[in-house]
Amino acid sequence: MKRLFYMLFATLLLNSFHLAQAGDIAAGKKKTSLCASCHGVNGIATLPSYPNLAGQNEAYLISALTAYRDKQRNGGMAAIMQMQAANLSDADIENIAAYFSSLK
Repeated sequence: MKRLFYMLFATLLLNSFHLAQAGDIAAGKKKTSLCASCHGVNGIATLPSYPNLAGQNEAYLISALTAYRDKQRNGGMAAIMQMQAANLSDADIENIAAYFSSLK
């Protein structure tokens, strides 16, 4: 039982370290020029129908962008987001998420 606990603890520790190091903020900022037209230059949306991305949870942004890219997220403005995310790599998505989550 003790061994299982230590293995679980080590796994959680390694995963949290990976998430903390997930993205490069500077690289993410460079990839956000297309995002700015709807979500604003600093992640504050230009219209009420678009969500603010500034300060959003990094893991959520990674999940959402990945789902748009992989066409697993539909409805609403999904078609637009699917096109925007279509050519993003996993690293691009992690970097963009790191950038927007770093904003206040």
